[in-house]
Amino acid sequence: MDDGINELLPGMRRLGLGKRRVTATDLTYGAGYTESAGDVRSFPPTGMPARNAYQLIHDALKFDGDPTLNCATFLTTWMEPEAEKLIVENLGKNRVDIDEYEQTERIHRRCLAHLHDLWNGKRGQEPTGTVVVGSSEGIMLGGLALKWRWRERRQREGKDASRPNIVFAANAQVALEKTARYFDMEARLVPVSEQSRFCLDIERAAQMVDENTVGMFVILGSTYTGHYENVRAMSDRLARLQRDTGLDVEIHVDGASGAFVAPFAQPTLEWDFRVPRVASISTSGHKFGLTYPGIGWVLWRAPECLPAGLTFELSYLGGVEKTFTLNFSHPACFLIAQYYQFLRYGRTGYGRIMNACMLHARLLSVALEATGIYACVSDIHRPRGTLGYSEETRLAASDLFAETVAAGEGKSGADPAVNLEFNDGLPEVAFCFTEWFRQKHPGASQAVVSTLLRVRGWIVPNYPLPPDTADIEVMRVVIKEASSEDYVNRLVRDLLWATKTMLDTGVKPLSSALDQPLASSASTSDLAHEIAGSNRSTMSDGEKHSHWKGLLQRIGELRDTQRPEQPKMELLDNGGRKSFYQKTC
Repeated sequence: MDDGINELLPGMRRLGLGKRRVTATDLTYGAGYTESAGDVRSFPPTGMPARNAYQLIHDALKFDGDPTLNCATFLTTWMEPEAEKLIVENLGKNRVDIDEYEQTERIHRRCLAHLHDLWNGKRGQEPTGTVVVGSSEGIMLGGLALKWRWRERRQREGKDASRPNIVFAANAQVALEKTARYFDMEARLVPVSEQSRFCLDIERAAQMVDENTVGMFVILGSTYTGHYENVRAMSDRLARLQRDTGLDVEIHVDGASGAFVAPFAQPTLEWDFRVPRVASISTSGHKFGLTYPGIGWVLWRAPECLPAGLTFELSYLGGVEKTFTLNFSHPACFLIAQYYQFLRYGRTGYGRIMNACMLHARLLSVALEATGIYACVSDIHRPRGTLGYSEETRLAASDLFAETVAAGEGKSGADPAVNLEFNDGLPEVAFCFTEWFRQKHPGASQAVVSTLLRVRGWIVPNYPLPPDTADIEVMRVVIKEASSEDYVNRLVRDLLWATKTMLDTGVKPLSSALDQPLASSASTSDLAHEIAGSNRSTMSDGEKHSHWKGLLQRIGELRDTQRPEQPKMELLDNGGRKSFYQKTC
């Protein structure tokens, strides 16, 4: 294992502190305990007091990032104290021991019934499904069930079943590729393009189907850009394919994130068991299910969609249990926490949370594009049916956002009607430099901006899009329950600071640029004007002033205090006066 000091000073173990003789003491930091007391690759030969073990690990973990500022993750990073209390109270329970923990199993079945209803399963039918460690296990079970049903069908027909394949888009999360590889299926990756919005191309997917296709994965919420793949359109295309060729292909929906967003934010969207060819759905409870990791769910349309051969009966835990998970032991505490969230929020509460996430994601999108420096690859802030970035779509998105915010004042936050005006998708913002900015600053690097943001505590990943579009790099911000307008405001400000610092390093050392933080009177508008320069050269002075004023008011940073003779704005911070600046556009 690497050890920086040991490499620099061979033969020395951090000045030998770990080898000093430890005596009984009531000191926490002076007791001489360290992770490096011996060979860290070997099992510790002796123990240490609980207090010292806790403090040692606690201090080491301070070097981790702050989960709240981790914009890369889709995972839940906050739960209410009452939910956390339930988790702690049930840490020792193993969910699979249903004879010992009967009430926990009742909670399990209630959660399945809730999800069966949420995803529009057949009324009056007992749900077929299970809790899993995460959506990855759910995807594998869904794919395995598709393979077994295909194989049984081929064997009944006396046909070869040795060359199964499964079709999904190249923007797939790695769990889909694992499913194909681990269970001996050919992964047929459908190339993505800007025209398909970097996700599943329905016609190209249909062309890849043949008699050996066990099924298709369709993704409700791309990790890369947040776009939903069109489950209904894919199902309809497969129905036409069956009429033409006789090939009967079913769908597993990877709803890792979207299966907890769409039912509340876009309830009219048909992606679930309303779609005839959807055989199964998987999701992560620890993403937009609002529960800590790790918990996921997988449900099938009907019992016959889960082959009997995948189910085992166990009796050695004291009762008879049917199991069809890949993992056996499973902590009950997160299942219980999921049930708490269902009871705590209900449809109305989840609706409020998802709508707030969508609002803040659109706010961030509009603010980023208003700078002229960044363009969004995601489309959730654009008018429905309008895709891709241009000056026209930017203005249309900004105007629509302002209109819907004004129209929504005084209405219930759980009303999903506001989302009907926008494109569907996850509350995820994927963005990159505009073409204009790249031309003006050919040496600009998004990777450097991503790294500089860590100076301010933010974790904002920069990565290439899927194969065939990998020449495009994007940064990503996932908006979650704990996000707010203040959160967006600070992120935009720090992002522009990082962008300016990156440009400054072209003419002076990085250390010098970092030593010059924002002046107390500096504002997001100042930064954007300084970086963008002549980007708005086609605007009149009045239009420029109005443009920036509207942007900054929306992200909660500015209060307009202009006098007729000269524009003047007041910089705010968390609702209180911070400083003044004067800007003549």
